Amino acid sequence: MDKIIAVAIGGSIGAVGRYLIGLIPMKMENGFPLNTFIINVIGAFVIGLISATALKNTGFNKNLELFLKTGLCGGFTTFSTFSLESFNLLQSGNFITSIIYIILSLTISLLAIVLAYSLIK
Repeated sequence: MDKIIAVAIGGSIGAVGRYLIGLIPMKMENGFPLNTFIINVIGAFVIGLISATALKNTGFNKNLELFLKTGLCGGFTTFSTFSLESFNLLQSGNFITSIIYIILSLTISLLAIVLAYSLIK
């Protein structure tokens, strides 16, 4: 039960954080969803830091790891919104912006994890 509570609390905090960042007006003229992009890159970097730290420290508290990774980062990041925004860009004829958004989101998020791991090692 303590694991479920850890994930629930972390998820709540992460979701509220995402909501608050989403309130900041950052939409670009070409429709590029900058808010979601920034949220997902930050989330990727943070989950990379947490994962690398947990791997390095075998005594890392498993409930804390669940709170941070599954809860906080899971509630903060948003693959479903990323997918919907990509679809909406395609539907509205912004093919190039959609492709750029998809490629940048995946590439920069992966690079953020690589950077996080390299900082912890």
